[in-house]
Amino acid sequence: MSLSLDQINSVEKVLINSLRNKFLNHNSEPSSMPFHSRLLGKDRMALFSFIHSLNTNFGTSIFEPIAKSIASSNFKSASSQQVAGTQISSEAFLVIEHLMNELTTAMSEPNKANEMKLIKAVCQKGEMRTVKLTKVDVKLVSKTDVVYFIDIKTAKPNAGGFKEFKRTLLQWVAAFLAENPKAKVESLIAIPYNPYEPEPYNRWTIRGMLDLPNELKVANEFWDFLGGEGTYVQLLDIFEKVGIELRQEIDDYFSKYKFT
Repeated sequence: MSLSLDQINSVEKVLINSLRNKFLNHNSEPSSMPFHSRLLGKDRMALFSFIHSLNTNFGTSIFEPIAKSIASSNFKSASSQQVAGTQISSEAFLVIEHLMNELTTAMSEPNKANEMKLIKAVCQKGEMRTVKLTKVDVKLVSKTDVVYFIDIKTAKPNAGGFKEFKRTLLQWVAAFLAENPKAKVESLIAIPYNPYEPEPYNRWTIRGMLDLPNELKVANEFWDFLGGEGTYVQLLDIFEKVGIELRQEIDDYFSKYKFT
């Protein structure tokens, strides 16, 4: 078993609190959809509204705190919603733009090691520009002092969005190295589960933008990276267990939306 009893209890607590908070604060009256409501029923539309709202907040309210809890035992530190840095050098900006242009026009293939080398060489050269970057979803520091910046995405992110995801990963590195030029830093995209199971994750749409082995972790790759081999399977079992325990509360919540 990869997770300790304390970690299991922590994950269960996150799930239970998140669902109960949703029950208390969610407005299950969906926006006016008269055709849908008459065809499917108000109870089903209320369920749809709840699930849609839950999906929207799954990353910040569930995946981020669970990732932080799981990683805390295997990494020196684990935190969420962190700032990678506040400045990027003008030379690093030029390097990033060049890299993005090369990838966008398919003049080169993504190569994380080479990209890191190029950015590190200019991370403090030129004028330092103040930036306000997207916050890091999960920041980890390994026991060998490697810093990991992780951007948690939905299971089926828009293929076109990966261009900006890539830019964000490069900018995080540049901003962090501007203040810590000798640090070891990695940035990656994490997708918590594979919507195509049992088929492999459909990676071809992002192959030209991300260095897949070094910048993308999907499902078990992500969770096992955080907690060790077997963490992903164990996590699914925890979700199922909590769902069974809260089944009556869930049924009671939706019972008021049943109409004859």
